[in-house]
Amino acid sequence: MNTKQKIEDFITSNFPKARELKTFDDISLLDEGIIDSVGVLELILFLEQTFAINVEDDEIIPDNLDSVNKLVIYVRSKLKK
Repeated sequence: MNTKQKIEDFITSNFPKARELKTFDDISLLDEGIIDSVGVLELILFLEQTFAINVEDDEIIPDNLDSVNKLVIYVRSKLKK
């Protein structure tokens, strides 16, 4: 299973509103109410455990975490380090 699929599966499994959408690759997870502030913490824990990365406090920004595509780019960049 690739990075994108793992992230999509986690989001649809843990956030019911995501299941209502056919696709949400570029949709803002926060603005659309798919994930709330607690959900962001759950997402970060998932990313750290699944991909063995460390999400730094200053990396918890919408540019990194606010859509599936942004999450994929972020995770891949962390894995290259």
